Amino acid sequence: MSDSETVPPAGPERAAGLPAPAQEIASGYAFTGPALDLGALLWDGRCHAGAPVRIPLTVLNRHGLVAGATGTGKTKTLQLIAEQLSAQGVPVFLADIKGDLSGIARPGQPNARVDGRAADVGQRWTPAGCPAEFFALGGLGHGIPVRATVTSFGPVLLAKVLGLNQTQEQSLGLIFHYADTKGLELVDLKDLRAVAAFLTSDEGKAELRNIGGLSTATAGVILRSLTAFEAQGMADFFGEPEFDTADFLRTGEGGRGIVSVLELPAVQDRPLLFSTFLMWLLADLFHDLPEVGDADKPKLVFFFDEAHLLFDDASKAFLDSVTQTVRLIRSKGVGVFFVTQTPKDVPGEVLGQLGNRVQHALRAFTPDDAKALKATVRTFPRSAYDLEELLTGLGTGEAVVTVLGETGAPTPVAATRLRSPESLMGPLDAAELDRAVGGSPLHARYAQAVDRESAYEKLGAARPAEAARTPKPTAAARDEPSLVEQVVGSGMFKSLARSVGTQLGREITRSLFGTARRRR
Repeated sequence: MSDSETVPPAGPERAAGLPAPAQEIASGYAFTGPALDLGALLWDGRCHAGAPVRIPLTVLNRHGLVAGATGTGKTKTLQLIAEQLSAQGVPVFLADIKGDLSGIARPGQPNARVDGRAADVGQRWTPAGCPAEFFALGGLGHGIPVRATVTSFGPVLLAKVLGLNQTQEQSLGLIFHYADTKGLELVDLKDLRAVAAFLTSDEGKAELRNIGGLSTATAGVILRSLTAFEAQGMADFFGEPEFDTADFLRTGEGGRGIVSVLELPAVQDRPLLFSTFLMWLLADLFHDLPEVGDADKPKLVFFFDEAHLLFDDASKAFLDSVTQTVRLIRSKGVGVFFVTQTPKDVPGEVLGQLGNRVQHALRAFTPDDAKALKATVRTFPRSAYDLEELLTGLGTGEAVVTVLGETGAPTPVAATRLRSPESLMGPLDAAELDRAVGGSPLHARYAQAVDRESAYEKLGAARPAEAARTPKPTAAARDEPSLVEQVVGSGMFKSLARSVGTQLGREITRSLFGTARRRR
């Protein structure tokens, strides 16, 4: 949004008609530097266009939370913030779970509702789209394929996806550790299966004897979990070419930030998978980006939708890693917004890192709802509003806002009628999405999957992985060597068994979530 399209910040003369408490709230949002316009102040049932509610560009790397019940306008809030960030030259990443954010690439369509809201909040509404790229996990759906190697994904995130307990997660970590030190790169799931099979053989057990070993029972659980995982069609997400998250940091024509939209409708019934993949993307960015401290604007703002899925049944190691990532990635110029229904969906240690809050309406139809409402109210600073009453009475496209000001102090809590996005509030059709994907400069780099030599081939497992997955082999198949027998009988295995301390490749260094550091 250009300066000519932005309503000037509220000053004493503009807020003069407000009651004293509302004037104090309005003055808390009168910033002097670049800021995003969220909407206008609501007080005593009226919207005051002369009292805009804003968020300074400099604090967008201090993270945030967008919360509210289904249908209250969270998605449009994401769109509103994203298009203004793009106009300020900040790249944005959006997870589009329902498939209704792709319209951000096209100008919006005027109508009576848009015109009425613009008049209410003092917005000079002008249709405008954003430069956008569309991605899809493993190429499932309309988007450039986003893949990760098993090696870089790491044991902690993979354990989360597979639903392993703490003991099984630690055993999976041993498998990764062995593969890392022996130069057995785990590109896809068949590589991981081959290494696990090798390490549970009589000869392979000696390889891990000095660091705890791997029980046959635990390895069996891991292998069965992998089989079930693949049966759900998940194998496509792991492989090469691996996506370089630096491609999310680009700007387009005129210096506008590119909005990277991860299209997830094709996998929305597998929420644990996509939420964990989003965490991998964030951890990968953390690995690669240099420290920048406090900058004039973020290098990227990352919106993490359906955030509660990330934290459900998470291990302590996983939660600790999320907390550490959120705490430290700020200094690398990346802002993270978690999007969920209530603040209680986010662990307290993570919630404490989220300085910017946009809370849409909550419902209190049940005793659990009422309890969640009270818990949400307690997460806000002291307010001039009755927040319990306010949060249950907000309309669609209205929210309670508090952000960090230019000095880093929280702004007063402000009931806000939010602006309308200026891009299309709806999805593009499939044909238009496919044209956008095919015309992207990234398409040629990532579209075609590559299966190069990796752990499976190095260990000499010549039989197709599908045969190894068969739980009850036929009579004819019983006469064939098992995957373990093939691995143990291979020349590579014999070489490994003779030289336990010899590294076949440079050891991989792992950091947050056990994800692998890679040289670009």
